[in-house]
Amino acid sequence: MAQTADFTRGKIAGPLIRFTIPMLLAMLLQSLYGAVDLMIVGQFGSPADVSAVATGTQIMMFVTVVFIGLAAGMTILLGQSIGAGKKEEAGKIVGSGIMLFIVMAAAMTILMMFLTDPFTRVMQAPKEAFFKTTQYVRICSGGIAFIVAYNVLGSIFRGIGDSKTPLLAVALATVFNIAGDLLLVAVFHMAAAGAALATVLAQGISVLLCLLIIRKRGLPFSFHKTDIKLDRFEVGRIFRVGMPIALQDGLVSISFLVIASIVNSLGLIASAGVGVAERLCGFIMLVPSAFSQALSAFVAQNIGAGKGDRAIRSMLVAMAASFVIDALMAYAAFFRGDILSALFSKDEAVIQASWQYLKAYSIDTLLVTFLFSFIGYFNGCGRTFFCMIQGLIGAFLVRIPVSFLASREAVPSLFHIGLATPASTAVQIVLCCLFFIVMFYKKKKA
Repeated sequence: MAQTADFTRGKIAGPLIRFTIPMLLAMLLQSLYGAVDLMIVGQFGSPADVSAVATGTQIMMFVTVVFIGLAAGMTILLGQSIGAGKKEEAGKIVGSGIMLFIVMAAAMTILMMFLTDPFTRVMQAPKEAFFKTTQYVRICSGGIAFIVAYNVLGSIFRGIGDSKTPLLAVALATVFNIAGDLLLVAVFHMAAAGAALATVLAQGISVLLCLLIIRKRGLPFSFHKTDIKLDRFEVGRIFRVGMPIALQDGLVSISFLVIASIVNSLGLIASAGVGVAERLCGFIMLVPSAFSQALSAFVAQNIGAGKGDRAIRSMLVAMAASFVIDALMAYAAFFRGDILSALFSKDEAVIQASWQYLKAYSIDTLLVTFLFSFIGYFNGCGRTFFCMIQGLIGAFLVRIPVSFLASREAVPSLFHIGLATPASTAVQIVLCCLFFIVMFYKKKKA
């Protein structure tokens, strides 16, 4: 039977970093998984193909983050149950989560098939790339079941303290995705459609591997087929904890879709350039994102065990470690952004547009090390509603208005549009600090 990782005793830095590293590598491979699509299409296709994959990926990311948010709710509840030694409860949480996500995946697949064209029009995809974008999104929508299944299985592994199995699954999927891209895009010249098909097939392989591992190892808690049902109480708990995360991530994703729409209205080169930059930003943000996800599980176990002070110390460790690493990332984005962008496009105009946007993002690279650690801590504590509120304030009261105003300049600058993101992050950090102080004094008073 599989074993859980106990984060409630001993040192903090070593176990936290060891838990984070496989998660970071898995996220790196996931980013590479998506970046390969853009990279190979950029080398063997046209700027229209690059724009199609970039815009299509953002649309699919909006769909994905909703499921990731709900799955995070299951991770937190599972971690808290394990930390409290409630193994029967853990099985009920997983069973209800599986049934919930089956229903949601089916509904979302049908919905996306009908809404692809309207989504693409709202995104103001350049007319040269419109058909390619809808084609990419429809093929990826056919694989929503695989996307959902992978994130549910990943949430189970993270909840029991296992970050290595998701790494193994995504590593295998990345290999198949690269092979598929080279075959379908470089050899058969299927461009954006080939990249989408390779992605779906690779995701299916990663899900199959996770299922085989669970069947072989078993689970470190009581789980039976009879647990796979829509238990009203457990589904309600998953929604209460996970829905604020899903709403936050979904609405924040919408804010980035709005920015993408604003950029798309500036023309094909701007659209392709920001698409390349956003793909690079996915890599740049990996370290704080990995620590944030690791903290959710780490903190959840300690909160379940009644060790709040240990949870706070783990957050401070995450902030320090991620800041040191991301300082190097910020330097690369600001001073070597053209070299990085050239990996995804051979068009010089697209490369320069991407670098201009990356310079603004390099500022955000430093700020998110604090924000994401706060979010990981608050999520682990179950304070997901606050995380949603601060995310919405940053997205809709800062990021969108600033990017819109920058796009209305006489000569729009992608650097100025990009500054909307670090401005939003700065406001969110202030809100997190204030909320943390309130939590601390309430606890001290109690």
